[in-house]
Amino acid sequence: MGAPWKMTVKRLTSLIFGFACMTFGLAMQTNASEMDVRGARGVVELFTSQGCSSCPPADALLMKLSTDPTLVTLSFAVDYWNSLGWKDTFSRPEFTQRQRAYASQRGDRDVYTPQVVVNGRAHMIGSDADKIAGSLAATSADGRLPVPVSVDVSGDSVIAHIGKAQSISEAKATVWLVKYDRRDNVTIGRGENGGKTVTYANVVTEMQPVGVWKGEAMKVELPKNIIMASANTGFALLLQVDLDGNPGPILGATVLSNGGAT
Repeated sequence: MGAPWKMTVKRLTSLIFGFACMTFGLAMQTNASEMDVRGARGVVELFTSQGCSSCPPADALLMKLSTDPTLVTLSFAVDYWNSLGWKDTFSRPEFTQRQRAYASQRGDRDVYTPQVVVNGRAHMIGSDADKIAGSLAATSADGRLPVPVSVDVSGDSVIAHIGKAQSISEAKATVWLVKYDRRDNVTIGRGENGGKTVTYANVVTEMQPVGVWKGEAMKVELPKNIIMASANTGFALLLQVDLDGNPGPILGATVLSNGGAT
């Protein structure tokens, strides 16, 4: 009878832990799913604005892509539309700077909305689903980003596991913790989208560096309480090369919450 009892306790502990995670809105992927073990197949960043009449189709496409558990999808609200009749409620100058830094790194100076950047490399119109799909296929190896990134929970800590470089030239990158709202509904009062209510997916609210990767496998330990938030809050990890102060290729990524549709 000893072995069955041990199994029962283990199962009960697992259920209690799962309930606690749901209660705190953590929704961590603690089992060894494909996403956990190998990381994302790609990162899609949308630069958008509530004041841009061309943006709602791109916002809707990002909403659709956000339901794909193999992608990390992020929406960055820029601020350069704010003087044209409506101030974007999510906009931050640092998000505009990120978009401009990408353009500077590429050397093309192409800054517009809606603009998607795939895996920190190629850019395209944010509503062009075919080009986004093609870019994801072209900029990831074997259907995944080259460096595996995964997370698990250990006591009061969240442990991020960053893999070793495999046949890539980059040997140094920053580990970023990205915080976002999973869903936000906004009724836009004025400007080009005045009178519309738009639903936004994975609206970034904060980015902070939490580690430096130098090509070898490493772990980053984060206190679990920093990612305890509401059920509408999500978190992602990005492993991104820094090119003379500008964001470069994204080598690996994963979500710390389920990131899917609510």
